[in-house]
Amino acid sequence: MTTTITKTTPYDDQKPGTSGLRKKVKVFQQPKYLENFVQSIFDSLEDFQGQTLVIGGDGRYFNRKAIQIIIKMAAANGFGELIIGQGGLLSTPAASNIIRKYNAFGGIVLSASHNPGGPEEDFGIKYNVGNGGPAPEKLTDKLYENTKTITGYKKSRFGDIDLDVIGEVEKGGVKIRIIDSVADYAELMAKIFDFELLKQSIHNGFITLRFDAMHAITGPYAKHILEDTLGAAQGSVFNAVPLEDFGGGHPDPNMAHAHELCEIMFGADAPTFGAASDGDGDRNMVMGANIFVTPSDSLAIMAANAKLIPAYAKGISGVARSMPTSQAVDRVADKLSLPCYETPTGWKFFGNLLDADKITICGEESFGSGSNHVREKDGLWAVLFWLNLIARKRESVADIVHEHWQKYGRDIYCRHDYEAVDSDIANGIVEHLRSQLNSLPGKSWGNYEVKFADEFSYTDPVDGSVSSNQGIRVGFVNGSRIVFRLSGTGTVGATLRIYLERYERDVSKHDQDAQVALAELITIAEQLCEVKKRTGRTEPDVIT
Repeated sequence: MTTTITKTTPYDDQKPGTSGLRKKVKVFQQPKYLENFVQSIFDSLEDFQGQTLVIGGDGRYFNRKAIQIIIKMAAANGFGELIIGQGGLLSTPAASNIIRKYNAFGGIVLSASHNPGGPEEDFGIKYNVGNGGPAPEKLTDKLYENTKTITGYKKSRFGDIDLDVIGEVEKGGVKIRIIDSVADYAELMAKIFDFELLKQSIHNGFITLRFDAMHAITGPYAKHILEDTLGAAQGSVFNAVPLEDFGGGHPDPNMAHAHELCEIMFGADAPTFGAASDGDGDRNMVMGANIFVTPSDSLAIMAANAKLIPAYAKGISGVARSMPTSQAVDRVADKLSLPCYETPTGWKFFGNLLDADKITICGEESFGSGSNHVREKDGLWAVLFWLNLIARKRESVADIVHEHWQKYGRDIYCRHDYEAVDSDIANGIVEHLRSQLNSLPGKSWGNYEVKFADEFSYTDPVDGSVSSNQGIRVGFVNGSRIVFRLSGTGTVGATLRIYLERYERDVSKHDQDAQVALAELITIAEQLCEVKKRTGRTEPDVIT
């Protein structure tokens, strides 16, 4: 094997966010930019010589070229085997499953998740460790330090690999396996859910469904499982072919972007169930006929009904949610006497809890939920969970949701996103909020009296690691909350997310529109953070 070591100099903008490094494609196309980051990943790892590395991505623009570069660099750095999804395609949860199933050392996942794709849009790369989950902060901190001191990178000299042909080749001393991207994941889902019951429910017409794959990675997975295996009508999965630019759409499964699905589900003759997934397949939107299920409610309902699913029939060990996620799942955990953990945003924080069997089901308000079957959130898993639940309970989505609210109360909840805010202005908003924390307890706005105000810090109960500055919380005596947080998933400026939550026990008030019910909190939030005043904007870019 001929290996070259190419001299390089550091870039100063390669600090990973909550889900790796995300930048515009043109940034990654700069000379040696991708190579610097990949070499910094390998330089952060220990004892991987001869080990297996999984590689795959969501198929967005630059995916194929990046994989060819990574293959040659992995060979030069001493990996013994590479497992790659056919066409370079692997959903993020499928990659996690493959790492775990084949005892790989780790994996490189190429995705910018729910961000747009194309030559002028976004690309991303992250490293997943041996448990199948995103690298913990200790590793990403080391990675970032390496990006600041890198002087050269290694690359083997051999031709490009044909990513489209399933099979095995050896190049440069490394075994390269191209595998079916869907098969292992579909096998796993069949072990978790009652596929026979789902087949019957679809065949007899009790369940009709539409799934919007948004021209993203989940298309082939959903087609195979929902249509080919479970028997949903051809065309039930639409926008099913992954495209490098996601068909010009924004592959974020929410009501602001999944227009086609929303029209179907709120239209005449709506099917029983509707769902969508995002760019890399780890997020989900769940809908029924004329109803949208918030991710926070979805997590709580799954936790409350987990025993109805074959894989969780013996019960679950605990639950966890990200801090900004509504407290709906906390109420379930309290009633079922289950441990409930509140973590920072970022799926990596669930990893230790899952590995230690402290939790079985977890989720985030940002349309992500999952369980101990992999170490990533999993969009299609959530869809199958809901389908299995509908089939077992023999109820509609709306009935399941209202039944849950009657038992546990409703956490009326929404999120307001102000996207691409100038970084200096965004940081100024956070500093302004910090300056008020000590003076807020005891302050009142109408019926809302502040009980506490703090900046969330998390101590991992498994390894004792501490993560500080994870968002600002303002809690009220009546159980309501406002949370402010800068997101780490964008590529331009900063996104300020404002989370608003009000608990309502009165059944007669459960059908309120969230924006109406939360109007007072929305006004208080603006008084606290001044985002409209400081940015000149009149409304959020996205409300979910």
